[in-house]
Amino acid sequence: MTSTTSTQTRGVWLPYPADEIDGLPDGLSYHFWDGAGDYPTDPAECAFYVVPYLAGAEAAVRPFAAMTRVQVVQTLTAGTDDVEASLGELPAGARLCNARGVHEASTAELALTLILASLRGVPEFVRGQDKEEWRSGFYPALADKSVLIVGYGSIGAAIEDRLAPFECARVARVARSARATARGPVHTLGDLPALLPEADVVVLSTPLNPSTRGLVDAEFLAAMRDGALLVNVARGGVVDTGALLAELESGRLRAALDVTDPEPLPAGHPLWRAPHALVSPHVGGSTSAFLPRAKRLLAAQLNRFATGEPLHNVVRTAG
Repeated sequence: MTSTTSTQTRGVWLPYPADEIDGLPDGLSYHFWDGAGDYPTDPAECAFYVVPYLAGAEAAVRPFAAMTRVQVVQTLTAGTDDVEASLGELPAGARLCNARGVHEASTAELALTLILASLRGVPEFVRGQDKEEWRSGFYPALADKSVLIVGYGSIGAAIEDRLAPFECARVARVARSARATARGPVHTLGDLPALLPEADVVVLSTPLNPSTRGLVDAEFLAAMRDGALLVNVARGGVVDTGALLAELESGRLRAALDVTDPEPLPAGHPLWRAPHALVSPHVGGSTSAFLPRAKRLLAAQLNRFATGEPLHNVVRTAG
């Protein structure tokens, strides 16, 4: 791709009106589509497709087969697992980009919220307020706890940034490959058996892929110390729900989950009423911090696309 790409392949589908995004380059043809209703133009004329946020996986990939000239598919999510399954429908060479840089602040903020709420007994306080009961007592603090972050990409690092003021005894980090950081070493998934028994809080912020699907199984959970808290702000499929339910119902572990499997969690599912479980409805990224960061990302990517510069956040290439 260069800046001389033909007019026929300069179409851009945006989930927001173009006049609401500052800094978009000239020379591209912008069309609004939020995942609902008819397509705004012929999908074959779309060169840069921004996947509508929160429109659902089915809507996100619906135009893929007809996008015969698309060059870039840009998600507004950090994870791209819902889209990758349909990547084979795109023309060879089409690049899939994620939204690295958009969700770190919101997701890390929620991870800390879930940790603190669960440890400090906030769900019990809310239930007590509903019943006008004064549920005082002695609750765990985050201070002096050992935290293990499984998935140390940009979101994992942002979570550690926010842990820094809380006087944790230790923060350990796990990612796909080992490396050194200014804060300490990053271990591999193979080191989990040694790290899990030392952690009071285990935070999941890893992408969902073949190596992480079902990663948190009965063996993983059994390695966690009694009373430990599992926090999932990654994807529901990283955790074996049945294995987690068994640990929760035994009273041995606690969990704070922003994502579940299945999702949305249906009425009557045992996770809703599992002891020591706090469930939020996948709201890690959907905050007031999302939209300004998403628009800045789109403007930056489209300026690069218009001038033929390398794109940021390329995670896969079709074909």
